[in-house]
Amino acid sequence: MNGNHTVIGIALLVATLTTLGWRYLAHKRAPMPARGWLGLAIILLAELLLGWRFPWMGVYFTPIVWTGYLLLVDSLVYSLKGRSLMTVSLRSFLALAFWSVPLWLIFEAYNLRLRNWIYAGLPENPLLSGLGFTWSFATIWPAIYETADLVSALGSSQDEHPLLVGCSPAEGAKAQRERGGAHRPSWHIAILVAGLACLTFPLLAPPRLGGHLFGAVWVGFILFLDPINYAWGGCSLLRDLEQGGTSRLNAFLCSGLVCGILWEFWNYWAGAKWYYVFPIWQNWKVFEMPLPGFLGFPPFAVECWVMYEFLRGFWRKVYSA
Repeated sequence: MNGNHTVIGIALLVATLTTLGWRYLAHKRAPMPARGWLGLAIILLAELLLGWRFPWMGVYFTPIVWTGYLLLVDSLVYSLKGRSLMTVSLRSFLALAFWSVPLWLIFEAYNLRLRNWIYAGLPENPLLSGLGFTWSFATIWPAIYETADLVSALGSSQDEHPLLVGCSPAEGAKAQRERGGAHRPSWHIAILVAGLACLTFPLLAPPRLGGHLFGAVWVGFILFLDPINYAWGGCSLLRDLEQGGTSRLNAFLCSGLVCGILWEFWNYWAGAKWYYVFPIWQNWKVFEMPLPGFLGFPPFAVECWVMYEFLRGFWRKVYSA
């Protein structure tokens, strides 16, 4: 890999962290809680031990550093808003971490067919390897949500931004009342069908072509599930746009970009890591990611929100039946 491309990635990371840090200092309302300093210490210690080639740190570097990140970012949100996901509802945070594993496994199942990434440097012991996978996957959805909360809190010093873990029961009820007995707009069906096509065509296409189409999967669940969320009276991007609201969409788009840069930066140095093998721009990588691949992180973050809202809506339907 060309070293200049790594320099570009590091410069992008520094610019991102500098921007977030400057915005944080301009808007913070209270000191960062102790767990935030613990999270920062975990990140720095993990980096140090990785550099010293400490046994097992290379193997579990990704889940360890992202655990520190979650503690840090949740504390930053608290110092900005006076509340955060972990303080308002630790149960919701743990549920997000729990469901993050099976939700991400959906994409791993797609990858079995489309072969866009592979893993290397894993322990030979399946239990140790499984621990690393499960722990790592459990940080994905929480990282997206916590970062979206941070981006939302940094957006204005005056607005009282809600936490973005999902719709509160009151918000969902309000959306249901607003929809009343009205029919779902007919063009929502077209969006749903387009999403279904994005999710199925890459699997049905010949493997050589399907390997180029993982981008369709990154938007497919948004298009397929968001109209269902709307029809169920829950939170949806379609309803946000109907009401002229884009703050949630923007927060998750930015969250995906921030998390994507950090995912690739930390993965690049880890011992157990993923490599991208999809047939696009393999000779022009930033860290391990071919440059166009970074465009997939913002819609992926939005997709995380839509999928989790669908899951929440599904359980509401089950329990109310």
